Amino acid sequence: MSRYALQYAPPADEARRSMPPALRASFDVGMRDLSAAPYGLGSAPVKDDPDRREATISDVVVRYYVSTAVLTVTVVRVIYF
Repeated sequence: MSRYALQYAPPADEARRSMPPALRASFDVGMRDLSAAPYGLGSAPVKDDPDRREATISDVVVRYYVSTAVLTVTVVRVIYF
């Protein structure tokens, strides 16, 4: 299985960078796993679109799009408490 490239939209990247260091480290490991299997890891489609997905990674909710044409996962929203 090919690993997808992982990119963050500016608001998602800003939220990721503002995480406490321990959370961000754990989150980054989980996101590397997600980039290998973007349709797995307990993710679910959003509004019946299989490429628009939501998952919880290290207690962080992420919403992302999968592009199979260019093997890219684009994270558009990151929510943590």
